[in-house]
Amino acid sequence: MVDGSDNEGHFDASATQSRIGVKATLPQDFRITVEGDFASGGNFRLRHAFGEYNGILAGQTWSNYNSFTGNTPTLDFNGSAGWAGYQLRTAQLRYTTGGLSVALEDPKGSIDDTTEEKDSMPAVTARYEGSADALSFAVAGLVKQNAYEDETADADDSAMGYGMFGAAKFKASDMVSIQGALNYTDGANAYLYQSGSADAYLDGEDLETISGYGASIGTSLSLGNGRSVNLTYGMVELDVENDGDEETRSNIIANYMWTPVKSVMMGVEYQYWKTETKGGDSEDANRLMFAAQYNF
Repeated sequence: MVDGSDNEGHFDASATQSRIGVKATLPQDFRITVEGDFASGGNFRLRHAFGEYNGILAGQTWSNYNSFTGNTPTLDFNGSAGWAGYQLRTAQLRYTTGGLSVALEDPKGSIDDTTEEKDSMPAVTARYEGSADALSFAVAGLVKQNAYEDETADADDSAMGYGMFGAAKFKASDMVSIQGALNYTDGANAYLYQSGSADAYLDGEDLETISGYGASIGTSLSLGNGRSVNLTYGMVELDVENDGDEETRSNIIANYMWTPVKSVMMGVEYQYWKTETKGGDSEDANRLMFAAQYNF
């Protein structure tokens, strides 16, 4: 965020991305998954808890308004601005047939200038994923309601929000891939990844939605022997009203990943982030990150 600070030289080390989970397959091909990590201040945090049967999924897992198809690998699991959709997990009821999936989800978002928000309906999402030769792709859409009710002032209003994205990955050769995503939201900026924006605001007693768009583009180069280099650029931009409001966020991320033996990954990553307000004030930050991961 743009806050006028001039901080530098900070160091941190953490193992809170560590995860533990259980998967089970019961008779009649009923599957259960439970997984958590320690990313909530070192305390255990539930990531996934869902069951699947015959194309029906119920519980908490990655939002259906999400795709990893256009993501360039990063060491930081928060990834890049402009990735496709809602890159987090949520409670939902989903049905999948072939490459098509539809879901009713716990709605996400916020409204500026009021604490009297209310959710009267689930977010409705639909996604289709497919591939053709060297191209993999995903498209998705979302509809949700924004609403508030202030009983003290005897005021209420609602406004529909929606979003859409397209993501793709093209394997140019056995060594090189190019991937990216395009996003648009109006009244659904919680689903515009890394936007940091509310979905709507109050203009008097009327609810007005905030629109935005985002994009990411990246490339991956396989060097053989478990080594790869990745480079990505991402951005989001919001249609805000005030000069002090944050309008754009952008980043460049470059990394080197190495898998010397099965189940072990190590890497180094450089990140550059920049934010800018509608009035033109801006700040940036640089980050160097090292990571080691063991999967079992």
